[in-house]
Amino acid sequence: KDSGRSYHVKFNPPKAMKLLEDGKPDPATMLDDETGGPLYQRGDDTAEALRKRLDNYVAETVPILQHYGGRGIVKKVNANQDMKLVWSETRRAIADMGLKEPPRKVTVLFGAPGSGKGTQAPRIVDTLKTPQLSTGDMLRAAVASGSEIGMKAKSVMESGGLVSDELVIDIIKARITESDCTNGFILDGFPRTLQQAKALDEMLSTAAEAVSQIFAFEVPPEALEERICGRWMHKASGRSFHVKFAPPKSMKLLPDGKPDPATMLDDETGEALYQRADDTAEALKKRLDGYFAETVPILQHYESGGIVHRIDANREIDAIWSSVAKLL
Repeated sequence: KDSGRSYHVKFNPPKAMKLLEDGKPDPATMLDDETGGPLYQRGDDTAEALRKRLDNYVAETVPILQHYGGRGIVKKVNANQDMKLVWSETRRAIADMGLKEPPRKVTVLFGAPGSGKGTQAPRIVDTLKTPQLSTGDMLRAAVASGSEIGMKAKSVMESGGLVSDELVIDIIKARITESDCTNGFILDGFPRTLQQAKALDEMLSTAAEAVSQIFAFEVPPEALEERICGRWMHKASGRSFHVKFAPPKSMKLLPDGKPDPATMLDDETGEALYQRADDTAEALKKRLDGYFAETVPILQHYESGGIVHRIDANREIDAIWSSVAKLL
């Protein structure tokens, strides 16, 4: 009730749902995935109420469609099929009528490790109402779906090989046909090389589209080192702490000013925290060298189009967001 999240006993059941002997869901197990609060059914979500609503809808809508039908502007779409097929049929109807779809907004996010890109991304998603797509998530989803492209990717990964740029582009091309990408999408972690950027441009151009805007979150290397090397993680939950910016409540310092590892404990469970093996100054330097070597040519590639926005990310979170929000 509070969030408006919607579930369905068949198509999107809550994780807690259990069935009774008659095959119907046990109301006591219909609980929200995030809060565990009880779910409810609307008073008019019954077979009897639905019949009345449908009778009224048909009685009112048929005369409207007949009114406009003679002008050749009514296109009926079969909505009793997979969402992708519904959207595909809708797009064909739009094209048949000679209408132009509004251009989709294609946004790309760049940021070195520790730049705060991950903190700003959810706000961008919420503002643009478009999904954030990472190559890792798309690859896993493609493999899980059992699609032809997914099976190709699975075969490559299981053999220990690297998924080719061509295959990644095919996976992105398939993903952005889904209904949640109707108004656009946000690419996070792709392109990683100039070659990938050019392949992305070519793929988008086949649909008369192009990258619309790029946000590059920039932080001086010394500030990144402070952010990354002070980070401690809780393994089970993924919770992140920082010796300076978000220390665990239990933290105590040694005489040299460094945290005592024995006191680095998770606030909620009291379990030991750990530092990632690559959260060291030496490892970070290698990661940054690789990031800048790959990213600078990509930004230069798009710079002439006036779509690259360099964001000073070495500030407070809200100040960074204010700069981003003005450009969306």
